[in-house]
Amino acid sequence: MEKPESENKSAVSDVGAWAMNVISSVGIIMANKQLMSSSGFGFGFATTLTGFHFAVTALVGMVSNASGLSASKHVPLWELLWFSIVANISIAAMNFSLMLNSVGFYQISKLSMIPVVCVLEWIIHSKHYCKEVKASVMVVVIGVGICTVTDVKVNAKGFICACTAVFSTSLQQISIGSLQKKYSVGSFELLSKTAPIQAISLLIFGPFVDYFLSGKFISTYKMTYGAIFCILLSCALAVFCNISQYLCIGRFSATSFQVLGHMKTVCVLTLGWLLFDSEMTFKNIAGMAIAIIGMVIYSWAVDLEKQRNAKLTPHGKNSMTEDEIKLLKEGVEHIDLKDVELGDTKP
Repeated sequence: MEKPESENKSAVSDVGAWAMNVISSVGIIMANKQLMSSSGFGFGFATTLTGFHFAVTALVGMVSNASGLSASKHVPLWELLWFSIVANISIAAMNFSLMLNSVGFYQISKLSMIPVVCVLEWIIHSKHYCKEVKASVMVVVIGVGICTVTDVKVNAKGFICACTAVFSTSLQQISIGSLQKKYSVGSFELLSKTAPIQAISLLIFGPFVDYFLSGKFISTYKMTYGAIFCILLSCALAVFCNISQYLCIGRFSATSFQVLGHMKTVCVLTLGWLLFDSEMTFKNIAGMAIAIIGMVIYSWAVDLEKQRNAKLTPHGKNSMTEDEIKLLKEGVEHIDLKDVELGDTKP
């Protein structure tokens, strides 16, 4: 049985969204490594750089709205402010966690986001996962853990920062999908509303966060043409990275975004080995292989869960929105009993 054309187009769009996210994310990591490493341009102001990213993204959103390429929909200001605060806490906490913890514990904290997202989606949206999905998530976590986790050292301040980073990042990613569904707003439209708020706040407070992290103000950094080029390249890639993140979470879920997002870790390790002469051990290769197998199993498990849900809902729809229920009730109130055909549904 052939799939409908709309379903094929949707599958192509899904692949395109993931491809954009993986390519832009890996590209931005490579650009930032050259920009921020001591062997590169030594630009150690990560929080301020993120402010630059959102400033360029906000500018692109404003141009798109002004030219009519995208429509602006209403989202309450308090929702945007709340989301921006959570997102900025996530960025700052991640930077502090990396500074205060060993690389090994930092990687473990990132891996813990998958189960945290699952628990939060269960608490907030009453979402349940089948045993196949849970098993595949564990395979991915184990695989990425094997190839990334090395030394593990924990201290009280670092542990608190890591917990804050994991919780705020997980909550932010769940909120992206929730806001899109709640206000029927597209991924780019939502991003163009949150980006200006994040840009302003990060550009104001970012330099102070970076000073605490590095002991230097950005005003003391001597810009070079190479550093400027890397900053502009990083900002351009960040636009695509931000758009694709909102797009992916809107189309799928925060859990899927976390699981398949670990493909970026595999790509970064591989490119680091090819471009920067990073060491590639048997442990790295084995871990990446296990992670990729886990991702394949996860895709199969999600598809299996969809098929099971489809069997439980033979009419092809899992639930109705409040507006649809209201319209249905209004329609029933105005239908004469003689016009109702029992046991038959009209198209």
